[in-house]
Order: sequence, then C-alpha cells, then structure tokens
Amino acid sequence: MRVQHTKARQRGISFIGLLIVAALLACVGVVVAQVIPTVIEYQAILKAANKAKEGTTVPEVRAIFDRAQAIDDFKSVTAADLDVRKNGEKVVVAFAYEREIHLFGPAFLLLKYKGESN
Repeated sequence: MRVQHTKARQRGISFIGLLIVAALLACVGVVVAQVIPTVIEYQAILKAANKAKEGTTVPEVRAIFDRAQAIDDFKSVTAADLDVRKNGEKVVVAFAYEREIHLFGPAFLLLKYKGESN
C-alpha cells in the first residue's frame, strides 16, 4: 500500500506579520485615544453655542456661553472667539478653532473644528 504525501498549503499569518499588524494597531489606537477627547470637547462647545443662541444681544450671548463653558470646562474657545450674527430673526453663534496632536518627532496631526448653532 502506497501512502500518498500531499503537501498541505498552510494559511494564516506569520509571527513577524502578527507583530507588524499589532504595532500598526497600537499606533492607530494611540492616535484615536488622543483624538477622542477633542471630539468630546467639540461637542461640548457646540452644545454651549446652541445654548448661547437663546440670548438676544451679543453681551448676553457671550455671558450664556461663559456660563456653559464654566460648567463643561473646555478651554479651546472662549466667548471672545465667538462670531455672533443675526440671520433674519434668528441669532447664529459660530466658532472655529484648531487642535494639534503631537505624533512623533516633527510630525503633528492638525484637527480643524468649525461649527455654528442650529
């Protein structure tokens, strides 16, 4: 009786490949972990801008925004940075700012945030 030897084709990832994939996932995870707080801060600023649009004058809008800023504790945008304008009878509060995240050496990730009350 003859035993037939067939070479089974191996599938999968090598150990070196696994290390490379793990390193890439770790790098992406570190960047995402630094970006998430800036997104949460943007949402808090947008919430404060939507609350501030209830004011009727520019000083009142800025005061409402300052109170919301003190509650949510964000520092990227102050009341002086707001662009307050009227669109018909509606008050529109707009803002824009940038955040830099240091990646490595001379490399930075620049995030530009812009929003307005709705």
